[in-house]
Amino acid sequence: MKRSPMTARGAELLRSELKRLKSEDRPRVIKAIAEARAHGDLSENAEYHAAREQQGFIEGRIQEIDSRLGAAEIIDITQLPPSERVVFGATVSIEEQDDGSAVTYQIVGEDEADIRAGRISFSSPIARALIAKSVGDVVEVSTPGKTRSYEITAVRYL
Repeated sequence: MKRSPMTARGAELLRSELKRLKSEDRPRVIKAIAEARAHGDLSENAEYHAAREQQGFIEGRIQEIDSRLGAAEIIDITQLPPSERVVFGATVSIEEQDDGSAVTYQIVGEDEADIRAGRISFSSPIARALIAKSVGDVVEVSTPGKTRSYEITAVRYL
């Protein structure tokens, strides 16, 4: 089975979602199905069909999270030795060479990526360009419009 990297924070978020699904959502849907069954004819019972559909979604999500956690290689970035080199889990500040705009990203696993929160997947083009580089290095990233150049201004392990 292919192992996929995940930060300790990302694994904890998945574990808490799994706990919520199993302890709150699943029992709530089971109760809704039982109540809908009590109403009689199931063939025309919209509440029953909606609850069964939601149950299928919850069970599928539980299986997906179990699978992802089972295949995860959890990396605790706080245990990494401080360095100016970009690695998985590092928080990287970069500055675009053309206009001087600055942005900060944390390089995380695919399940944790959220561009609005500043977390990018290690498999994204910009993360692939940054990994193994150091503060002061300039990286080239091909985007659909053009190739952009970024200078790495800081690397932190939070």
